[in-house]
Amino acid sequence: MTPSTPQEDAYPAIPGALASAPRTSTPHRSRRQESNLVAHARRELRLLGEDQDTIRGLCKVVQAFADMGHSGSSAHFAAQHLERLLRFKPLSDLTDNPAEWIDRHAEGMTPTPLWQSARNSEAFSTDGGKTYTLLSEQTAAGDIATTPLHHSKPHLPVDTESAR
Repeated sequence: MTPSTPQEDAYPAIPGALASAPRTSTPHRSRRQESNLVAHARRELRLLGEDQDTIRGLCKVVQAFADMGHSGSSAHFAAQHLERLLRFKPLSDLTDNPAEWIDRHAEGMTPTPLWQSARNSEAFSTDGGKTYTLLSEQTAAGDIATTPLHHSKPHLPVDTESAR
């Protein structure tokens, strides 16, 4: 009897299955071959010294991405979207849609009118979302007076009748 590898132990043998089949130099694996992208991720994470649970979890995410079957350029754009989503960043411009802004003053959290974006938690507005500042830019500028002011895109209500 030949010793089993940890990968083989993860999938117990079915009694009698392939019992008479001779072993070859390339053993049959009950799971699919790991993609080059997952192998790369696993190698890089090991070099960082990540623990096995972290490596396993991140490799599952990388495998799910690889399973999407992207080509070179579509993978680039999908990775950019995924990176922004994982950081709770919006994928499109903020709008002045009242549904996108949380009234922190009405909640009793601030003494003066202040809205926070539901789509980008670092965006704050004093005019209901028409204009806003970003906390990261305020920190970089040093004060609110020199912080860039952004203008939200106008919210255009969707005409549900014409969309049908």
